[in-house]
Amino acid sequence: MAQHNQLGKAGEKEAVEFLIKQGLTIRETNWRMDKLEIDIIAQEDMVLHIVEVKTRSNDEYFDPMRAITRAKKQHMVRSANAYIKYHQLQVEIQYDVIILIGSEGNFKLEYYPDLFVPSLKTYR
Repeated sequence: MAQHNQLGKAGEKEAVEFLIKQGLTIRETNWRMDKLEIDIIAQEDMVLHIVEVKTRSNDEYFDPMRAITRAKKQHMVRSANAYIKYHQLQVEIQYDVIILIGSEGNFKLEYYPDLFVPSLKTYR
């Protein structure tokens, strides 16, 4: 496995541990359907958290938040809609982002809950 893939897996593991400590239940990790994917699907009561995880060794040259583009948001919304339809869920949806900077066992974690609310523009 490539080193960047190992870093990403370590970051997702730490993100899962963080969400559990926040009181969320993890429903799925790395959920996929065709070309759709969601890093972490967590739930708290009747709120489904669609969580995108960005892990970087450093942010010296590129702010990881810049990776949350309009296209990424559209992908998150389409993926969440597919997941909800597939599982026939009646829940509210919250779109979260977790950014981890550093190395395994030594990450700085930034949590952005409810980062955006989809609008009609998100679907175009």
